[in-house]
Amino acid sequence: MLFMVIERYAPGVAPQVYRRFRDEGRLGPDDVKYVASWVDHEFATCWQVMEAESLERLKLWTARWDDLVDFEIVPVRTSAEAAAAIAPSL
Repeated sequence: MLFMVIERYAPGVAPQVYRRFRDEGRLGPDDVKYVASWVDHEFATCWQVMEAESLERLKLWTARWDDLVDFEIVPVRTSAEAAAAIAPSL
């Protein structure tokens, strides 16, 4: 499954987040895969697409970061998957 993970950082926390990532890596289970990410110019929000078998597996990763980051997790699908799913209703 794909998940859009919206990370919100408190003011001034971004250097700690980037330092931990530099020193320790993503800290997720091997079966939780990073797909892509974008960060706003103020270092307040990061949007990540992650792939995992389940929300529970993904939460093993977020638990390693929740002392620094507030997470919102949304299950998503690709546009092609959405088009195929809605096609019978058209």
